[in-house]
Amino acid sequence: MGRRRAEAAVPVGNKGEGRFRSALPFGMAPVRQLEVTGFLFVLPAALLVVGLVAYPFFSALSLSLTSKQAGVAGEFVGLRNYTDLFRGDIFLQTIRNSLVFTGAAVVCKAILGLGLALLLKRAIHGRRILRGMILLPWVVPSTLSTLGWWWLFNPSYGVINLGLTKLGLISQRIPWLSDPFWAMVAVITVNIWRGLPFFAIAFLAGLVSIPDELYEAAQIDGAGKLNCLLRITLPLLVPVLGVIVLYSIIMTVSDFNIVYVLTRGGPMNSTHLFATFAYEMGLASGDIGKGAAISLFIFPFLAAVAYLQLRLTRGGTR
Repeated sequence: MGRRRAEAAVPVGNKGEGRFRSALPFGMAPVRQLEVTGFLFVLPAALLVVGLVAYPFFSALSLSLTSKQAGVAGEFVGLRNYTDLFRGDIFLQTIRNSLVFTGAAVVCKAILGLGLALLLKRAIHGRRILRGMILLPWVVPSTLSTLGWWWLFNPSYGVINLGLTKLGLISQRIPWLSDPFWAMVAVITVNIWRGLPFFAIAFLAGLVSIPDELYEAAQIDGAGKLNCLLRITLPLLVPVLGVIVLYSIIMTVSDFNIVYVLTRGGPMNSTHLFATFAYEMGLASGDIGKGAAISLFIFPFLAAVAYLQLRLTRGGTR
């Protein structure tokens, strides 16, 4: 009697498993079918990455080793394009421009973004609307917003020079886009304006995740706002800060739209970045081999930054 009850309890699961196995193609095991199904789901994304990232990268790598010109079949020259770049003053100036542009923009975005996040965290009236409006510079297409800034920086009828003159802060108009120093200040300013919302919202997310009990305990012990900022807020924001800064470095050093729309790399190549110089050399001038070499020059640096970013997002584990 007991044996019959046991046998009656088992077939429900066995029959279901038997029907499941019979439905698999060619007697495939359930685990094996799950692996194949997962591979089929990942395949479209993998093909997209190969088509949009891997193929262009290896194609540019092969072009950088040739003397390819527009409309002319090139021949293999090895590393000559890379060595020729270091012999030119424009490329060395481009390296300096990229370092100054990236360093100044990222540092300012980090400091201003933290201050703006602290302001948005406070219980002020209409902060939800303010949080939404703060994203507008980051959401608006960069080309359109940069055209607006080009109008603001115009030395003849620009609003910036007009406003500074009316306020009595300047006696003569500042040549924002025709002077090497002020042109670099202009492109850095626009990059800060565009990237600041990303820093602010990311820092705000990190601030919200910090428990209020830590601040309450610190205030009971007599800690002021500055001590709370230095001993609680900043240490707990270090992981978020690291990821955001590394991501911003990648996006800032490879910026193209802002510089090209405002200055096209001028005046006197004082604002050329790797992207704009590669465009001018490879597409505008037709030297495709050197243009590819310029675009690939920064790849090892970006790969190292991306690796550090992945380590931080995984909590330092492999």
